[in-house]
Amino acid sequence: MLVGERGTPNLTWYINPDGGGSDPTKGGQAQLAKECTAASGGKYTITIQQLPNSASDQRIQLLRRLAAGDASMDLMSMDPVFVAEFAEAGYLAPVPQSMQAEFTQDRVQSAVDASKWRGKLVAVPFWANTQVLWYRKSVAAKAGLDMTKPVTWDQVISAAQKTKTTLGVQASLYEGYMVWINALVAGAGGKIVENPGATYDELKLGLDSQAGRDAAKVIQQVSATGVGGPAMGSATETEALNLFQNTTTSGFLVNWPYTYAALQTAKVPFMNDIGWTTYPQTVAGQQARPPFGGIELGVGAKSSHQDLAYQAAACISNEKNQTTYMLGTGNPASRKAVFEEASVKKAFPMASLIQQSLQQAAPRPQSQYYGDISTGIQQKFSPPNAVNQQTPAKAQQFILDVLNGKALL
Repeated sequence: MLVGERGTPNLTWYINPDGGGSDPTKGGQAQLAKECTAASGGKYTITIQQLPNSASDQRIQLLRRLAAGDASMDLMSMDPVFVAEFAEAGYLAPVPQSMQAEFTQDRVQSAVDASKWRGKLVAVPFWANTQVLWYRKSVAAKAGLDMTKPVTWDQVISAAQKTKTTLGVQASLYEGYMVWINALVAGAGGKIVENPGATYDELKLGLDSQAGRDAAKVIQQVSATGVGGPAMGSATETEALNLFQNTTTSGFLVNWPYTYAALQTAKVPFMNDIGWTTYPQTVAGQQARPPFGGIELGVGAKSSHQDLAYQAAACISNEKNQTTYMLGTGNPASRKAVFEEASVKKAFPMASLIQQSLQQAAPRPQSQYYGDISTGIQQKFSPPNAVNQQTPAKAQQFILDVLNGKALL
């Protein structure tokens, strides 16, 4: 048994990089570990272990430890797409029945949905993330767009064309592209995985559908019109943000809330010209389903301190600490009440929009085969300038072939 400085049980928390690093004064997970250690009154101490930068490397490291039965896996900061895979493999300790209400009340729905598997809560919503549409007010006005009403991808693309400006998106061969594709499909009323939890031979995919073709059409248009920029096929969040910072050509951008602080830090000369609104609709009149991201807290099934770990998770995700975390890192809370805090409203003028978007957000497909599904879609939708109306059907068949051993990623 690992013990802390005063002979108390030590909980190891595997954290993702969040800007706070290991400094317990920066408002990141390191600070929350310190705060909750103090708040426990000597019940436990929390030490942190930082995971690699990329989500793929984080998954591999966590899986290796979990598969080996590592008893130090007390707390894990998990990308939402890890939840189904880890839970299906039996790697997550059951959430105590007595704490389930605490972990679901006052939380945005998308974060609760992402923390469940097969109808059961298997993780704790920590922080949540979503994308909004950022735009130059002057550009939207010049294009005749009424940004007080929901806008469609078609309208934004057309506006960028008219004004000879850009529309920043994420279309490189990485998870961020899958995030965009999933939001487009969901926004058209579809689902990439129709029967979560199904075995590979019974899995039903919904890409080969009108919703899949509607999604492909948007990608097609952004690429064909050139509004996605000259290097759309290699654009991640960073490149899309850089595109938006260009003083002469910036027009529109879909990106996470960190965008606002990043633009302030970069001291762009047009801060007063920046507006924000709900993610674009895939289909006119049909509510957009913005991307969902963030982090869920998991407790390892072989942890020596499962009860204490869930007590620590309750502390880490309480309203006070989520407020600290959002202000310190810029990562939005999963608790609704945090968005009503005066300090949060001051730091995030678009706080109410973020909360609204999180309520509408669509988690990525929940499946124990998510890694293969995501990689297959990324491959078949790349490069974006080759996407056409046959792409969704080809991607769906390719994924099914991979899962059935007929093709290799």
